[in-house]
Amino acid sequence: MPETGELNQLISNYVVPWGVNIVLALAIFIIGRILSKMLVRLLKKILHETGMDNILINFISSIVNSALLLFIIIASLNQLGVDTTSLIAILGAAGLAVGLALQNSLQNFASGVMLIIFRPFKAGDMVEAGGASGVVESIAIFNTVMRTGDNREVIVPNGAIYNGTITNYSARTTRRIDMVFGIGYEDDIKLAKEIMQQILTSDDRILKEPEPLVAVAELADSSVNFNVRPWVNTTDYWAVKFDLTEKIKLAFDDKGISIPYPQMDLHIDKQD
Repeated sequence: MPETGELNQLISNYVVPWGVNIVLALAIFIIGRILSKMLVRLLKKILHETGMDNILINFISSIVNSALLLFIIIASLNQLGVDTTSLIAILGAAGLAVGLALQNSLQNFASGVMLIIFRPFKAGDMVEAGGASGVVESIAIFNTVMRTGDNREVIVPNGAIYNGTITNYSARTTRRIDMVFGIGYEDDIKLAKEIMQQILTSDDRILKEPEPLVAVAELADSSVNFNVRPWVNTTDYWAVKFDLTEKIKLAFDDKGISIPYPQMDLHIDKQD
């Protein structure tokens, strides 16, 4: 009988309380996970309705999901009688150590969030940023992937992009082509200007407004320089620039107008 009493006492003092605590801890964990998933789905739905970028939505959702999971685990351990105060302190110290070790990564992470929020460029834009230029293929949390004109893939840290100057060549629907053509001092300035204006007028890709400019810009050391500045749609920029360069050169050759290049006259003084 004493043995039976001790067994009953053991069950009532340890087994039953621990069993109840384990069941409650499992219930907290399971119900908490179900509720956290529902909250994350609701958060995603709300963020989608605001028109926020998918990358930022997924990132925010993962942060919230991790925070909720950590809270559920701490609550479950607390139900089991585990001292969660020391656990929280350990997690805080570990987080600080990881933060110091990954300082540059955290900077890139913060910059990535800012790029996604403020959207200075989007996928498909031609940009120059972070010491690289190319077409943006994707914007991730830590880096941005670009494709160069010769089909190279360039991965640029977001910190370098956000902390520097960003030039977005695709942000506007129209662009101005800035070109300089020089002719010799003995050539006919009016004829050269007329040739360039005719070429600009005959190209349908060149916009009428703003009106294209052809003007004498500089009397240089060996040439009279013209500024040629037509406006085009952004998508036609390079094609029109290449075509104009070729057409103006051929037209100058046909009309006998020279395009001078740097020369040096060397005088040798021979002494007896």
